[in-house]
Amino acid sequence: MTPNRFLEVPKGDNMKHIHLIGICGTGMGSLAGLFKEAGFQVTGSDTQFYPPMGDQLKAMGIPLMTDFDPKNLEKKPDIVIIGNVCRKENPEAVRALELGVKYYSLPQALQEFFLKNKKALVVAGTHGKTTTSSLLAWVLTDAGLDPGFMIGGVGLNLEKSYHLGKGDFFVVEGDEYDSAFFDKGPKFAHYRPAGAILTSIEWDHVDIYPTFEKMIGAFEKFVGTLSDKAPLLAWADSPKITELTHIHNYPLFRYGLKQGHYTAQEIQFSPEGTSFKLCFDDQQIPLSTQMCGKANLENSVAVAGLCHQMGLGWEKIAHGLKTFKGVKRRQEIKGVVKGITVIDDFAHHPTAIHCTIEALKERFKNRRLIVVFEPRSNTSRRNAHYDAYLKAFKGADKVILAPVYHPENIPEAERLNTAKLADDLMKRGIDAYAIDGTDFIIEFIIRGIGPNEVVAFFSNGDFDNIHQKFLDKLDRRKIFEDKKQVRSIKIRS
Repeated sequence: MTPNRFLEVPKGDNMKHIHLIGICGTGMGSLAGLFKEAGFQVTGSDTQFYPPMGDQLKAMGIPLMTDFDPKNLEKKPDIVIIGNVCRKENPEAVRALELGVKYYSLPQALQEFFLKNKKALVVAGTHGKTTTSSLLAWVLTDAGLDPGFMIGGVGLNLEKSYHLGKGDFFVVEGDEYDSAFFDKGPKFAHYRPAGAILTSIEWDHVDIYPTFEKMIGAFEKFVGTLSDKAPLLAWADSPKITELTHIHNYPLFRYGLKQGHYTAQEIQFSPEGTSFKLCFDDQQIPLSTQMCGKANLENSVAVAGLCHQMGLGWEKIAHGLKTFKGVKRRQEIKGVVKGITVIDDFAHHPTAIHCTIEALKERFKNRRLIVVFEPRSNTSRRNAHYDAYLKAFKGADKVILAPVYHPENIPEAERLNTAKLADDLMKRGIDAYAIDGTDFIIEFIIRGIGPNEVVAFFSNGDFDNIHQKFLDKLDRRKIFEDKKQVRSIKIRS
């Protein structure tokens, strides 16, 4: 295999300078890490640097500039990567184009500089991409294959979201979101996979896909990039995926818990994880994972199936699955104080919320679950999935809805009404409240919490660092078994 040309980059005064505009996005931060690992001088700018990506960028020693400002380009870079957070009016992006600097979108840069001489393994789908990609990268790493990877999250085994890798494989979390204002196609259409997983298709990213049919078109482009030698592991329980893959020229393998080429039987859930037998043809392979929930079990089946198709032996697949610890911000335990467990999770789409609640109830049996949800993503801030949210919180013992993030950016007629959602959840028998402000939410929970309860915070952003603030206050506050009356807290229910 031809060496990756980034390894040939000159050092010292001749080191090429890469600048990333919108560097703190999960994908952009990972791409910055690849450039840094490859030996480039890397800088970046963004409006804020929240964890986990902000922490990762600072740990890399990358100079970071706050806000988008033409002055950030006074030391003219050789190449600029423009993230999809930037509109065409972005002053820093405008200045980059005026300077005549060579520029790329994130997926263009990834394909051009890192994937050309690799076998890309791409994980696509509305749900489970980060966990499935991290698991795939870990199984290959644990097997000694040293894959490259770029993932929109930080695997606990991998300890970072990127790696250049010396092996043949490169794992990519394939995003259906658009690439940049000058590259409006979906990111995953750039990657030319040697193998892929398609976990699910549901309507998401309503800001760029106004209808479900428009989003289906993006996935049609993705499967259209598969060659006749690139196996696709497709979730068997999705009618849309079945329809999408009905006619194909690539090796197609369906997976699921009950139907497909790869299935799971004799499933046993426990607080320590999940054990099952993977069935393929006439083979039954005993496997286990530390992850909980049906969704994570399906992710495990998909990874096992793709690794098997790429030539990995069952013993190595089994060891990789068993030793995988999970991903930051996916059912991540942030701390346990006075017997109360605090969870951080990235869930924001109603299906992801439902699956995460289901998994947490399985993991923490016979314990009360309090769910706190911040509508922060472009989709969750809108009312497009209102009816789905009414069903998503089933299983939670108490639900607290934080305010919509930057509501002024969403037209009022399209905006999610959290007060109404809390009222409608109450009518369905779910104890639900809309509460304004991080401090009020924390105080409300603490005054009503009992011993041995679980509090799960759901948001695709930093949520004002509410997890740590809650843990700190919980540590200082005496918790009584007889719950206090909640007074003087600004709530709507």
